[in-house]
Amino acid sequence: MKKISVIGAGTMGSGIVTVLGLYGYETTIIELSGEALLKGRSIIESNLSRMLKKGTIDQIKCETTLAAITGLVGIENTPPDSELVIEAVFEDRTAKMQIFKTLDSLLAPNAIVASNTSAISITDLSTAFRPSQFIGMHFMNPVPMMQLVEIIRGYSTSDETYAEIRALTLSLDKTPVEVQDYPGFIANRVLMPMINEAIFALMEGVASKEDIDTVMKLGMNHPMGPLSLADFIGLDVCLAIMEVLYNGFKDSKYRPCPLLVKMVAARKLGRKTGEGFFSYK
Repeated sequence: MKKISVIGAGTMGSGIVTVLGLYGYETTIIELSGEALLKGRSIIESNLSRMLKKGTIDQIKCETTLAAITGLVGIENTPPDSELVIEAVFEDRTAKMQIFKTLDSLLAPNAIVASNTSAISITDLSTAFRPSQFIGMHFMNPVPMMQLVEIIRGYSTSDETYAEIRALTLSLDKTPVEVQDYPGFIANRVLMPMINEAIFALMEGVASKEDIDTVMKLGMNHPMGPLSLADFIGLDVCLAIMEVLYNGFKDSKYRPCPLLVKMVAARKLGRKTGEGFFSYK
């Protein structure tokens, strides 16, 4: 596998492209507008600049990585010779399905499509492409730093597709974990209820937001408290994942906290809006 395309130039897509470029893959990043593409390029350059300052890469590696990355506008312009396309757009089933339908008419018969979705059913999404050649490839944020990649098999994902994606993950010096297609997979099925419960504790006045985070950092050795982490992820994303869990399992233990629902309605989404549980202004 040499030619890989990534659809979506946000934080996740740009992070994935950064890593692919670092490891020598001929990578195309695709967005809906030139402005979004420029923002993605800026994120990639920032990622590489941080690595350069830390001494994990040198200037030559930085330049060769950027040279390996091409930007294009328009899903319909996805290179038809892409051996793998990784979708990394926002968590909206309808938008993702439309992308996969477009790719189905563009790509070669042996191409693989992977979704970076954090919670939406891979089996469901695969119906818009070629189910045996469709898989979940859930990177963790920030992609250049985080080692884990959840590889999610849909109901019809072939062993050959899984083997290729696992090999790619290992080639990026990441650790693949095979996961079956159930709501939230593993990472978010365990993480999001913890965050949701922390929000319940805050809403009920059990402790202050600072103290809730301190308990989890010092008591459980977490690098970041659950409320700070929710702000980092985005409260809208947290709510969307909790709704997937709640609707998928029909179990009240996954009921989104009313405070989370209220904050999303108020557009207090965390770092990206400058305010969530904490202020970032």
